Amino acid sequence: MNRAFLPFLKSVSIAILAVSSVAYANEHAAPAKADAAKGATLYANGDAARGIVACASCHGEAGNSTISINPKLAAQHEAYINKQLHDFKGADRNNAVMTTFSKALSEDDVKNVAAYLSAQKSKPGAAKNKEIVELGKQIYRAGIAEKNVPACAGCHSPNGVGIPAQYPRLAGQHQDYTIAQLTNFRTGTRKNSPQMVTIAKRMSDDEMKAVADYMAGLK
Repeated sequence: MNRAFLPFLKSVSIAILAVSSVAYANEHAAPAKADAAKGATLYANGDAARGIVACASCHGEAGNSTISINPKLAAQHEAYINKQLHDFKGADRNNAVMTTFSKALSEDDVKNVAAYLSAQKSKPGAAKNKEIVELGKQIYRAGIAEKNVPACAGCHSPNGVGIPAQYPRLAGQHQDYTIAQLTNFRTGTRKNSPQMVTIAKRMSDDEMKAVADYMAGLK
């Protein structure tokens, strides 16, 4: 090999290594932290340029929905909201409204909105039907042994606040929304929780209504 060529070859090798190092560093850089302030702006105002409607128009100010078929999102666990927004983009939780909006959200949008909502204070709900709330309490706390339905409290905690990054908050949630989701799990319309699909298939309509009413009154 021509000795005069060696310095040039060495320089090229160093340059390649440098570029590779930068590429590796970029690929493995720490993910950007969630920005709750940006999440608050997107939640309240949407983004007309991207066709994103304000989340507040359906889910209420600060995540406290006043529409019974739309869930309350205030104080919901950040990881759970993040997961659901991603699930809406796939086949396991297809929803005519949320699938469209979720697909328009960037990764940062998802993280920011989730961070914002998790920091909000949830307004309490209330049980409506005294005749069935006792049955709901029994199901929530002890399950239905003869149907092999476990106690809801085992995963969602005795007071319904759930377990961060694992199980969602259910306390104070609208009865209509909870019933709809249990029904969706039972029919297979919603498939993004194998555990809930199994459990819901073992419950009757009356049992779903009772436990939904009880959970609405949890604080």
